[in-house]
Amino acid sequence: MQQQQVDSKTKVYPKEVLFARGEQREFAQDAKEAAFLLGGIGTGNISLGARGELRDFEIFNRPGKGDQLYYSFFAIWAQAHGGGEPIAKVLEAELQPPFGLNGKGYHAGTMAGLPRLKASKLRGEYPLAQVEFEDESLPVSVKLEAFTPLIPLQADDSGIPAAVLRYKVSNPSSLPVDVSIVGSMSNPVGWQGLDRFDNTMVAEIGVNELREDGRITGVHFTSPKLPADHLRNGSMSLMTTADEVTMKPTWQIGSWWDGAHEFWDDFAEDGRLEQIPPIDNGQVAIAPQARLRVGSIGSYATLLPGEEKTFEFVLAWHFPNRPKHWDEDRKLEQGEIIRNHYATKFEDAWAAGRYLIEELDRLESGTRAFHQALFGSTLPSYVIDALSANMTVLRSTTCFRVEGGTFYAFEGSHSHHGSCHGTCTHVWNYAQTAAFLFPELERSARNVEFLIETDEHGNMAFRTQQTFGMERFNMPPAVDGQMGTIVRLYREWKLSGDHDFLHGLWEKAGLALDFAFGHWDSDGDGVLDSEQHNTYDIEFFGPNSLANSLFLAALKAGAEMAAFVGDTERAERYTAAFERGKKRVDELLWNGEYYVQRIDDVNAHLYQYGIGCLSDQVFGQFLAHVAGLGYILPEDHVKQAVASIFRYNFRTDFYGHANVQRTYTLGDEQGLLLCSWPHGGRPKVPFVYADEVWTGIEYHVAAHLIYEGMIEEGLTIVKAVRDRHDGYRRNPWAEEECGYHYARSLASWAVLLSLSGFTYDMREGTISFAPVIEQDDFSCFWSTGTAWGTYRQQRNADTGELTKSLDVLYGDAGSVRLKG
Repeated sequence: MQQQQVDSKTKVYPKEVLFARGEQREFAQDAKEAAFLLGGIGTGNISLGARGELRDFEIFNRPGKGDQLYYSFFAIWAQAHGGGEPIAKVLEAELQPPFGLNGKGYHAGTMAGLPRLKASKLRGEYPLAQVEFEDESLPVSVKLEAFTPLIPLQADDSGIPAAVLRYKVSNPSSLPVDVSIVGSMSNPVGWQGLDRFDNTMVAEIGVNELREDGRITGVHFTSPKLPADHLRNGSMSLMTTADEVTMKPTWQIGSWWDGAHEFWDDFAEDGRLEQIPPIDNGQVAIAPQARLRVGSIGSYATLLPGEEKTFEFVLAWHFPNRPKHWDEDRKLEQGEIIRNHYATKFEDAWAAGRYLIEELDRLESGTRAFHQALFGSTLPSYVIDALSANMTVLRSTTCFRVEGGTFYAFEGSHSHHGSCHGTCTHVWNYAQTAAFLFPELERSARNVEFLIETDEHGNMAFRTQQTFGMERFNMPPAVDGQMGTIVRLYREWKLSGDHDFLHGLWEKAGLALDFAFGHWDSDGDGVLDSEQHNTYDIEFFGPNSLANSLFLAALKAGAEMAAFVGDTERAERYTAAFERGKKRVDELLWNGEYYVQRIDDVNAHLYQYGIGCLSDQVFGQFLAHVAGLGYILPEDHVKQAVASIFRYNFRTDFYGHANVQRTYTLGDEQGLLLCSWPHGGRPKVPFVYADEVWTGIEYHVAAHLIYEGMIEEGLTIVKAVRDRHDGYRRNPWAEEECGYHYARSLASWAVLLSLSGFTYDMREGTISFAPVIEQDDFSCFWSTGTAWGTYRQQRNADTGELTKSLDVLYGDAGSVRLKG
């Protein structure tokens, strides 16, 4: 494809940077924003920081940024033979400034005063993380590998509430070295946060149990006094399959930090732990920390010169009860508890950890096959970074599954609450990752949206509530959410080839599309012009191309679906409306450069955009490209509109950008504004987010630029987004909008689709590729609802012949064939 260029803004990055296929980034120990998520789909998370520390314990069915489980860390003891001094250190790099904190110093539970390693480097290639530690005082070298299995098309096996923590220790010296690695955890069951002195509050004192289960040994944490339906009831297990095990299931109980003293003195002496009775000194009533029950388990070995050994642990958790409601703080009535989907698969944390251990060869093999397929592709490294890092949304507290497997989601995650409930249609419209990696999750959402949240008139609530027994969400329907969901139904059908799925939802989908004619088209001309609630949390008035491009895409998809199910009347009506609307929208809204809002007085209503250049102006065309619907507006106008979005809305810095709205970009950062007014006409009070920068919109515009042949422009936007998430300014694994792990960022998957020219139709069992970069030597990951694998094309330098190959790494190989 010939590269079309817009203007000099494409030169923000030189070509050699834009098309670089180098190594993924590493984050030093001072990258305090970097936090790599461990945990499965719908299980909650524990994050791994750049120092190698465990942080952000978000396992209690709600967000918990900054939540710390005291006395939860790993430590190493090592001593070289021949009289070497024993060394004991926490297996984390040194703490980083600032140290001022809150005027109380580091709480004793952080063990901040213990020796730590000199330096670390975190490399996160999601779902795999690696931390390399550096410390000249240690006679050995140490690195940590950590992951939770993630295998496309296997949502359950990608939804295990557990993580593998694998410490690899090597001996570069000429002498044997004795090594011990021990993990410690405080019992989290009944955890209720911290008091004003930063002491842990627990509902009941927990119990730590030593368990031996075949080749597995571990500490199992419970709280038997808690009622079974308590929201914080559950369990955690720290497990190992090592042959040589050392343990202290319960630390000494004392009124202050007696247990920590005893543990460290015991461990630092010889790397082994002595099991002692948890002595009570009779003064525990005055000490909140005495309510904690800490346990430790580890293993030891002697490493010969040049030898490497692995010390492997599995950390599993199980907190089955969540509110049958979107409000995490609601005072629950009888029957308002619902169980997590993973709780129907595993009876407790031990069962989850045991499953991971027993199936680890298979689960790790599938995870590494996916990792290699993605990271081994010829895409630019930062593109792969964007694709992989944003998968974390699906395994963050933004998303959850309940008993029966139904998938639900917030828009994002605030620090301690979900952000904007209800699997919001006008936000999840943008997301593409789940549809291609875990299509059963998206099909689950379509079932809820059409069968439960669409009424007999075709009015779809854009936030789901009724499925939890709540009243229907009481706001005007969202035009973009409703029309986009029809296009997403079409996408799910083409990805799966599941005709029964379409038949089961079609009647409600037809009603939802019919609803648009009567509710948003005031004069029957096929152009939506009435009051239109949308993703900017306001209403647009008059014809605009955000609503109407989505309407056109929905009509085209609807006509094809209606024809397939034998709904001839609708098929003909939608086809006619599409042809009429396509012409009318272009006539009304095209200004010669881009599509605008047609409104007589832009200030007659608050929060409009008028003749502004809206980044979302042809969002419907983007969804149409992803779904394989072709052009819904004149191709030349679409290309020019997308070029104008980049020309006018992409900023190479934000020094001179005046913004009183929320701020996501600052100073020397680059980013794409939601709207600009290059020819004047800015309303007195424009729509409320006009001056902001949202990564989800940046990604869909980037992918759309690539679809239209403006490859460098599209890549420039993607590179700008990932440069802003550098581990110092922002977390690379938590893109923000209204909350961390924001769902709209899942639009990033479309960058893969556009760069590879991937098209799919599982109704026929065909896929095809038309890569726009590296055509002579190109490879990429692909997936449908039935299989996934890799595609490669190579040109013979002598003959010029292009060879194409398709490898199916998982799924039904017979369901997919390469077309063209």
